[in-house]
Amino acid sequence: MTVETEPGPGSATVLVRAQLSLSTVAARNLATTTKSRPQMQEISSRWLLKTLPWVQVSAGTYRVNRRLRYATGRGRVGFVQTGTSVGVIAPSLREVPALRGFEDDAVLEELARRFVQRGFAPGDVLVQEGAPIEEVFLVAHGKVDRIGTGKYGEQTVVGTLADGDHIGDEALTRADGRWPYTVRAATAGVAMALAWPAFQELADRSPALREHLVRHLADSDRAQNALGEAEIDMSAGHRGEFGLPGAFVDYELSPREYELSVAQTVLKVHTRVADLYSKPMNQTEQQLRLTIEALRERQEHELVNNPEFGLLGNTAFDQRIQTHAGPPTPDDLDELLSMRRDTDFLFAHPRAIAAFGRECNRRGLYPGSVDLGGHHLPAWRGVPLLPCGKIPVVGGHTSSIIAMRVGEDNQGVIGLHQIGIPDEVEPGLNVRFMGIDEKAIASYLVSAYYSAAVLVPDAIGVLENVEVGHR
Repeated sequence: MTVETEPGPGSATVLVRAQLSLSTVAARNLATTTKSRPQMQEISSRWLLKTLPWVQVSAGTYRVNRRLRYATGRGRVGFVQTGTSVGVIAPSLREVPALRGFEDDAVLEELARRFVQRGFAPGDVLVQEGAPIEEVFLVAHGKVDRIGTGKYGEQTVVGTLADGDHIGDEALTRADGRWPYTVRAATAGVAMALAWPAFQELADRSPALREHLVRHLADSDRAQNALGEAEIDMSAGHRGEFGLPGAFVDYELSPREYELSVAQTVLKVHTRVADLYSKPMNQTEQQLRLTIEALRERQEHELVNNPEFGLLGNTAFDQRIQTHAGPPTPDDLDELLSMRRDTDFLFAHPRAIAAFGRECNRRGLYPGSVDLGGHHLPAWRGVPLLPCGKIPVVGGHTSSIIAMRVGEDNQGVIGLHQIGIPDEVEPGLNVRFMGIDEKAIASYLVSAYYSAAVLVPDAIGVLENVEVGHR
C-alpha cells in the first residue's frame, strides 16, 4: 500500500493506493544473489615474474662461476650531510677501485677527513682536458658531464656522472696522469676533492696503504681483455712453423652463490566460517587465493629491490648510466641498449613509460609495439618496454629503467626457484596445514621460495635518475 500527500487549497488530501506487485526489497529475501569472487586491487601484471626464465635449484643454492677478473669494479661512495656541510663516509671509500679490499679503517677515516668540499653551479668546469690529474673528485650531489674532443675538434658528451660517482682516482696510483676529458657541471651540486699531495703524505706514513696500492697496480698491469678478464694468450695471422703460445682459462676462486629467499605468512581461518559459509564459494580457497596473489606481488618487489639479490642493487656500477637531460629520451634508451650485445626486455615504472612517451611526442616520434602473450605493448628498437610498478619512484619525481638480457644459455638474468617441494600448490610455493588451536582457528603456512642471479655483469643495465614529472 502506498500513501501519498496531495496539497489542497486549505488542507492536504491523502491518497492511499494499493501495491500491485512484490517490491524488489522483499523479493531479495527469496533470491540467490549473483556475486563475484573477492577482488583485490593490489594484483598487478607482474611482467617480471612472467618473462624471467626460471631455473630449478635443487639444493637451494645457485653458484655463478665466472672467468677470473683482474679489473675492480667502480662503486658508489657515500656521504653524510650536516646542515650545509658534507662529509665522506670512510668505509665507502672502498668503492674506489684503488682502495677496494683495503682493511685499515683508521687510515680510511683519516683519508675521508682530507677531502675538501666544493660547490659548483651549472656550466662550471671542474677539470680541463689535458691538464695533470692532481685531484680525486667525488660527486656528492648533482650531475656533471664528461666532455671529450671528437675527431674533428668538436666537443661531445662521453658520459654523465651523478651522486656517489668519482673521477681522477688514477692519481692514487700514478702521479703523472692527465685528464682525458673535460668535466663540466650540468646542474648545481657539491663535490669532494682530495689533492694528490694530501694523499701522498698519508701513503708515506702508512705501510699498509703503500703495500695495498702496489698490489692493485700489479693487478692492473696484468694481461687482461677490455672487460678486465684474465687474457687468454693466442696467435693469429701467422704462417709457417710458428711457436704457438700456451693458454688456459682461469676461474674466480670465490664465485658468488645465491641462496633461495623466502616470503611467508600464516593464514588463519575460523573453522565455523570454513564449515558454514563455504557455498557457493569455498572460504578457505578464496582466502588462500588472495594470500598467494599478495605473496607473488611481494616476490616481484623483492626481485627488484632486495639488497642481496634484487636487480637494482646488483647491477654493476659500470652498467649504470644517467639521463642526459632528466626525462627519459630516445637517446637515453639507445645508449642503454648499446651497453650489451642483446637486450630482451626493458622494465620501467608506468610513470617513467608515460614520461618517455611525452619525450617521443615532443620529437615527433612514435614508439613501436610488440605482441607479448596476446598483449599489445610499447617497444623501443623492437625491445618490449614493460610496466613494473615495483621499481621505486624516489621522492615522487625520479625513477629507473632496467634493461635485461635473460636466459641461462644467453648469459643473462635468471630467476631461481625449487619445484617439487612438499604441499606445493604453485611452482616454488606451498601451503602447509599447521593445525587448529583452542579457539577453533585453523592455520596455514604459505611460503614462496625464490631468488634471481645475474650471470655476467653486462646482462643488466640501469638508466638512473629518470625524471617522471611534467615539464
